[in-house]
Amino acid sequence: MPNPKPWTAADVPDCSGRTAIVTGANSGIGYEAARVLAGRHADVILACRSLDKARAAAAQIRSDSPDASVEAMELDLASLGSVRSFAEAFHQRRRRLDLLCNNAGVMALPYRRTADGFEMQLGTNHLGHFALTGLLLDLLLAAPGARVVTVSSGMHHIGSIRFDNLQWERGYQKWLAYGRSKLANLLFAFELQRKADQAGAGIISAGCNPGYAATNLQAAGARMENSTLMESLWGWSNRWFAESAATGALPTLYAATAPDVRGGDYIAPIYYGSGRNSPHRARCSSRARDPQTAARLWQVCEELTGVRFALP
Repeated sequence: MPNPKPWTAADVPDCSGRTAIVTGANSGIGYEAARVLAGRHADVILACRSLDKARAAAAQIRSDSPDASVEAMELDLASLGSVRSFAEAFHQRRRRLDLLCNNAGVMALPYRRTADGFEMQLGTNHLGHFALTGLLLDLLLAAPGARVVTVSSGMHHIGSIRFDNLQWERGYQKWLAYGRSKLANLLFAFELQRKADQAGAGIISAGCNPGYAATNLQAAGARMENSTLMESLWGWSNRWFAESAATGALPTLYAATAPDVRGGDYIAPIYYGSGRNSPHRARCSSRARDPQTAARLWQVCEELTGVRFALP
């Protein structure tokens, strides 16, 4: 059921003593989530492909909250080598991880492959985060009540998992590829919770949907296609129809910090009525809740990434 009153960033509890990683935190939803967490005294790591942009974002957060503990680290989710390097560097810096926000992503790109040969949207949005979570699992297990929040999208409803064409070697369609990657995000989030429950691990894994928020995500594909028309249309749509990035970050913040969040929850904004934009526990597609598909996808992802989750 929706919350009785709108939930806002002001409701984020004190996060003192908690260490958080937010991927893609140099702009958009990731930046806004990291800014609020740092303002609530979490020790926040901005994990970004561009270290310069991450450092600039960290400096801006410190200017807003002079006492904020925030650090920039390089992470390119389209490269398993970069993911492993990040995990190794983080292990050298920290002994536990309380919150992992799998936020970074790309949307509706022309066909591209990652450094490891994966279709770019699946590789960045899902496989990179799958590997990252597995490589940091020991530090999550070391933090009682640790949470993994995986940012999906309402577009997961158009997604399907085709194991015979998982990497889109045939018939690539950019929006369906995006939907597949976002469906994979939720299948992963819920399967991680199943496996954690079976192992008796105290991890909370939840998925969330930011709704339509104005970020750099929308125009990136148009720029790659050199389509000034589509870039302009996205800019117009963002101005007139989208919510702010700060509003789009609320489902992530709710899943990351609200005390009533349960493992396997899907958090999305309320779209209508007096509580509009307030995050709440919502329904996702039946495909996202399919345990057979989730288990098979997990096995395939382990084979593709070479990362296995060392649950007890």
